[in-house]
Amino acid sequence: DTESSPFARTVEWLMTPRKELRNAVRLLSQRGLRVSSKWAAEQLVGLAHGQDDEEMGMPSGHDPLTSEAQEDEDRVLLAKAYFDVNEFKRAAHTLRGTRSQCGRFLRWYSLFLAGERRKNEEAQEENGTGGPPTVSKSRVCNQLLPQLQAELQAEADSKRLDSFAHYMQALVLRELQQPEKATQALLQAVSGFPCLWAAWTTLAALNPNEEDVAKLQLPNHWVCDFFRAHAALEAQQNSRAIELYETLLLKWPNSAYVRSQLAIARYNLREFDEAQAGFESLLQHDPYRLDQVDTYSNILYVKEQKRALSSLAHTCVSIDKYRPETCCVIGNYYSLKGAHEKAVTYFRRALKLDRDFLSAWTLMGHEYVELKNTAAAVDAYRHAVDINAKDYRAWYGLGQTYEILQMMYYALFYYRKATSLRPYDARMWCAMAGCYKQLAHKQEAIQCYQRAEKNDDREGIALQELAKLFCDEGDKKQAAHYYKEMLKQRELHGEMAGQETQDALLFLADFCKSNGEFNEAQHYCSRLLDLGGPEKEEAKALLRDIRSTQQQFSSQSASHG
Repeated sequence: DTESSPFARTVEWLMTPRKELRNAVRLLSQRGLRVSSKWAAEQLVGLAHGQDDEEMGMPSGHDPLTSEAQEDEDRVLLAKAYFDVNEFKRAAHTLRGTRSQCGRFLRWYSLFLAGERRKNEEAQEENGTGGPPTVSKSRVCNQLLPQLQAELQAEADSKRLDSFAHYMQALVLRELQQPEKATQALLQAVSGFPCLWAAWTTLAALNPNEEDVAKLQLPNHWVCDFFRAHAALEAQQNSRAIELYETLLLKWPNSAYVRSQLAIARYNLREFDEAQAGFESLLQHDPYRLDQVDTYSNILYVKEQKRALSSLAHTCVSIDKYRPETCCVIGNYYSLKGAHEKAVTYFRRALKLDRDFLSAWTLMGHEYVELKNTAAAVDAYRHAVDINAKDYRAWYGLGQTYEILQMMYYALFYYRKATSLRPYDARMWCAMAGCYKQLAHKQEAIQCYQRAEKNDDREGIALQELAKLFCDEGDKKQAAHYYKEMLKQRELHGEMAGQETQDALLFLADFCKSNGEFNEAQHYCSRLLDLGGPEKEEAKALLRDIRSTQQQFSSQSASHG
C-alpha cells in the first residue's frame, strides 16, 4: 500500500498545506470519513490566498498562487463535505456565484433537498403527531421551487445546462406538475449522460403507459434495454419484463439488480416459489442486502411461513433496525401473527423514515381493513395511489374497503382501476363480479366471472359462482357445465370437502336424472354418500327415485317388446 509507505509519508510532508488538504479531502471522502473530510475542506477554503509557504513552515516554490478555477474547485469540495452531512442550505450558500458545472448542479440540488426537507417537516407539523399523515393529503409544498425554476430556466434559455442540470430542471418541473416539460428535460439528460439512472426511473414514472414509452425519442445506448425492462415492470407487464430481464441477465449474469427485478416480476405474477428462490439466492450471495426485502417478506406472508418470516425479521433488525424495509418485514410478521395494531405501528415507523415508501402505505391499509378502521384504510390506500398510480394492490384495497362499507358503485370504480392494471388476474375480475352480483346486475357478473375463469382462477370462486348464477337464470345446462368444471378443479387440488362440493354433486345428480342419464346420476349420488353430511339423506332418496324410474323404463320396454 503506497499510501501508507514511508516514502508516501515523506512526500505528504513535503506538500504545501493547500495541496495536502485537497488530497486529504479526496482520500477522506473516498473512505466515507465525512466529518474529517468536512474539517479538512473548511481548512482548505479558510487558508489565506497567496499565503507564503515559508510562513507556514514549508519550503517555498512548491505551490503557485491558486487560480480562480482552483478556488472554485475548493469551494465545491467544501460544499460537497457539507452536503454529505446533510447540511444542504450551508452547501448551497457556499456555492453561490460558482461557475463550474459540478458546483452549479450541487448548489441547485442542495436547494431542492433543503426545500424537500422543510416540506416534510411542515407536513409532520401539520399532522401534529410527528408521524406520517393519516387524515388528509398534505397541502405543503417545496417553497424553493420558484427560485430554482427561475434560475434553471434562465440557464436553459442561454443554453448553459449540462445533462445533470437538465435532470435537476426535470425534478423541479415534475414537482410543479409540468410532466411534458419534465419529460423533455429528462430526455436531454439521458441523451447527454446515459448512465444517469435516476433520470431513467423518473422518465418511466412520468410516462407510465406502453404507448407513452413508445413515443419517446431515446438515445441509441445499452441503458435503454434496462429502461424498457424497468418500464414494463412498472406498467405491470410482468411477462414482458421477465423476457427483457432474462435477456439482460445473459450479459450481466452477476447483477443483483437484474436478479431482484426478475424476482419482483415473478412475485407480481404470483409465481411465489420461483420468486422466493430468486430472493433467497440474492440473500445467499449478499446476506446484508435489504433492498426489496419487504417484497420477499410478502411472499413468506402469503405462504404463511411464520418461522422463516420471524428469522428474516431478526436478520433485518441486526443489519439496520431503522430501514423502512426492516419495519415492513416486522410489520408483516406481526400481521401474520394476527397482531394488527403492532403491525400498524411498524408500518407507520417505516413511513416516518420514508414518507414515500409505497409498500408501507399499502400494507398499512390492509391492516386497517383487518381492524375495521375503514376511514384510515381508505386514507392509506389513497396515499399509495398518489405515490404510484400503478399500484394495483392499493386500488384493489380501496375497492374492498368500499365494498365493506356497502358503497358498491365506489367499489366498482376502484375494482375497474385494478382490473385495468391486472387484466390477467382472476382475483380482480372476481371482486368486480361480486359487486355486480350484489347490485343484481347478473349478466355483468357472469361476464366478469367468465373473464376470471379464463385467467386461471386458482381459488375456483368463478366456477362456483357461475354455476349458481346460471342456475338462478334457469340455464341448468350451463350451470351443470360449470359445476362439473368446479368438481374437476377441486379433485385436482384434493379439496373435495365442503358444502359447495355437496351442493354441486346434488345439483348434478338431479340434473342427470332429469335428462335420463341415470348411470351418471347414480355416480354423483354415490359420491355424495361417501362425503356424508345433511345431503346424505337426499342422495339416498334420489337413488331410490332413480332406481324406481329405471324399473319403470325397464317394465315399459319389456311390455313394448
